[in-house]
Amino acid sequence: MSFKIIGVLDNGIQGLTSDSLQAIKNANLVIGASRTLVLFKEQIEQAQQKDLTGHLKDVPGWITDALKARQQVVVLATGDPLCHGIASYLCKKLPDTKLQIIPNVSSIQLAFAQIGLAWQDAKIISVHSKDAGEWQKGAGPEHGFYALLQAIFNHHKLAILTSPENTPDRIARMMLQEGVAELFEITVTEDLLGKHEKVIQGESIQSISEQSFNGNDIVILQRKQSNKESIIFGLQDNEFKQRKPDKGLITKREVRAVSLSRMQLKPSSIVWDIGAGSGSVGLEAARLCKQGYVYAIEKNIADFEIAQHNAKQLNIYNYQLINNKAPIGLNDWPNPDAIFMGGTGGELAELIKLCLQRLNVNGWLVMNFVTIENLTTAVETLKTLDSHWDMTQLQASRSQPILHMHRMQAENPVWIVSAQRTEQNDS
Repeated sequence: MSFKIIGVLDNGIQGLTSDSLQAIKNANLVIGASRTLVLFKEQIEQAQQKDLTGHLKDVPGWITDALKARQQVVVLATGDPLCHGIASYLCKKLPDTKLQIIPNVSSIQLAFAQIGLAWQDAKIISVHSKDAGEWQKGAGPEHGFYALLQAIFNHHKLAILTSPENTPDRIARMMLQEGVAELFEITVTEDLLGKHEKVIQGESIQSISEQSFNGNDIVILQRKQSNKESIIFGLQDNEFKQRKPDKGLITKREVRAVSLSRMQLKPSSIVWDIGAGSGSVGLEAARLCKQGYVYAIEKNIADFEIAQHNAKQLNIYNYQLINNKAPIGLNDWPNPDAIFMGGTGGELAELIKLCLQRLNVNGWLVMNFVTIENLTTAVETLKTLDSHWDMTQLQASRSQPILHMHRMQAENPVWIVSAQRTEQNDS
């Protein structure tokens, strides 16, 4: 036997074909969320009913047992069951069971239709899952809103499916904390096609953050100005504000390029930048890791303010900077996939040990040194840790005008020490 997954809307039987309605009436077992079961109570009063709210993992077993008893089973899903719905989950859990999916108009289609906005280019995100809790600035991938925030950073139009816990006001508060609220216009639709349908448009994200919602909502975000295409990698040094009169306190472009390449970054990498200085390495890493996040620390208040300024100037939001001396504050950060160390406050050996302990397996620690003493400390520490490491000395020369000609001016030599956290390190 087979079972049916039927897409339904908040207008009840008005939104169903005659075949779908008849299938619901003929069912011996009807599975659906609490709200959906109430919506169709007259049509399913003779059937056994199971509420899947909070019991999603039990649904495959319910279906299997019912089919063995040769019962007709119907699962009620909202809108299109294959658009962030239960159908994909059941297909994976019951691969050998025949099923028929009868989709309806998706709630996302309805939401965009309400405001007359095309949605083929929208990024669809669902937070219709367990309670994520309130967002804390700089939270890591363990938070249920992390993927949503990365999508907000990287897309110009979004459709967000909410839940009774993860509501539009909670999303708005996250956007306010991360400083992206002013970049977007927001629309919230609630209970579409239901008796209490409402569409909120034209209000600020601040206003949305102060309201209450039931979670049966769609949030539409539109960026006010499209992201301009920018250089992906290799910004010039003068793109970054630098401390004066010590102008030049920055990881130069040639060293920055090699250091970033040694960090082996991926689009979703979590990166630490210890001793951020002007922020050049961490900020370029944030541009490369658009689905990831960079956590930076700088003890010098002047450099801290400069790095903050540079992040704002470059429109980088997947970046958090704290003003402190490492390792203070590092315990609050998620484990990284890569670490860049451009400066320390004198606790170099201890920091290296801590970094290699916290790195995810196969992650890289990349350090820049300009003094022999710090280089020696780093190498001796890595030797005691039996770590896989290597070293590169890099010295670049840049052309400089002299009268009507040009000469080469050497930059200070830099040692780049790279160490990898491997499974062997843990044994």
